[in-house]
Amino acid sequence: MTAATSLATLARLERFGIKPGLEAIGALVAADDHPESAYPAVLVAGTNGKGSTVAMADRALRAGGHRVGRYTSPHLVSLQERIVVDGSPIPHPALEEEATSLLSRADALVARGRLTTPPTFFEAITAIALSWFRRCEVDVALLEVGLGGRFDATNIVPARWGLITAIGLDHQAYLGNTLEAIAAEKAGIIKSNMTVVTTEDRLALRAIFSEAAASRGAHWVDAHRGTALSRVGADRLQIETTVHAYPPVRLGLTGFHQHLNALGAVRLLETMDSHGVAVPPSAIMAGLRDVEWPGRLQRVVSEGRTIWLDAAHNPAAAAALAAHLQESGAAPLPIVLAIMDDKDAEGIVRALAPIASRFVCTAPDTPRAIPSTSLARLVSNLVRPTPVRTAATPAAALRWDRVEADTVCVTGSIFLVGEMLRKLDEGP
Repeated sequence: MTAATSLATLARLERFGIKPGLEAIGALVAADDHPESAYPAVLVAGTNGKGSTVAMADRALRAGGHRVGRYTSPHLVSLQERIVVDGSPIPHPALEEEATSLLSRADALVARGRLTTPPTFFEAITAIALSWFRRCEVDVALLEVGLGGRFDATNIVPARWGLITAIGLDHQAYLGNTLEAIAAEKAGIIKSNMTVVTTEDRLALRAIFSEAAASRGAHWVDAHRGTALSRVGADRLQIETTVHAYPPVRLGLTGFHQHLNALGAVRLLETMDSHGVAVPPSAIMAGLRDVEWPGRLQRVVSEGRTIWLDAAHNPAAAAALAAHLQESGAAPLPIVLAIMDDKDAEGIVRALAPIASRFVCTAPDTPRAIPSTSLARLVSNLVRPTPVRTAATPAAALRWDRVEADTVCVTGSIFLVGEMLRKLDEGP
């Protein structure tokens, strides 16, 4: 199999969709002599804020002198973004090589009956990430859980630390229709002897995490206990914990909702520091201040126009986006919107409606996207008399005759944001 063929074959694994369970990933890592055991690891689960928190922790650990592997999903522009070591995405030739090796092992497992079908795309790319981190001899790996926790492929890793961010309704077909059911699935990452930090403040959900930790012999850290989180002026955050009183800092990531993510990152890093992974307060501050995470309330100026890009793909994330745009004075403004067909489109639209001067409905190049005309009908029924238009492509959605404004928000899907970033990078 040539390298080019291997990446095409890897992409075709998308047809196997989502198959919750650890059997396939377990067979894949066993056939590769268990790369997941070669370094200490952190699992980060939750509904919203996982990637942002991982990005803060990654930047802080690197500021503390550690060689860090970072695995996140999905990607915005390139598959290489998912697998990063010391801030650098896996090089394309290395990804090709790892993919070729992984697919060869998978074929052998199918031939021997160890796997009944080829792995899913997510299982395959997770196995590649774990292998690459071993090859790069990372000091620690930060792994963002893809879906849920209990049966997610990342949960094959014997992580020493865990973090569970805020819980919201998303992926209900797989995780359940209540916050409690979803929290229980996220709590599936909790393992014996793990220290797990949670940022939830709702009592019923905190009880789920506390009980899961106690029953499995893990140590639970409630991020809110013994801490103080306060705003200083218009744009700075101050955090005080039982470990350290940090000076005010302007977060590298925009939005009030990032304050809770920052608290979770700080408590995680303090816990790691107490277990021998040195992360001094100065490094933690650098992680909060210098973090970069594209596509999350990212502000781009293109051809004299301000474009806010945010991958909000569930009602809670859309509400956080709306709150920031309202508070910052950017609203009302046009919303360029695309939503995948497995998402709560009505909930997302209702969260965005108060800040929208108009909606422009479009669809990125994926069969999962709701067709623009179908989305426009749904939006129109919810937001009358707010104007609703359609655009055949995300690029067309930004035309002046569609938005008629100097400031625009692009949101509803990471696929939309990624396609828009590619278009903006290409230029006119």
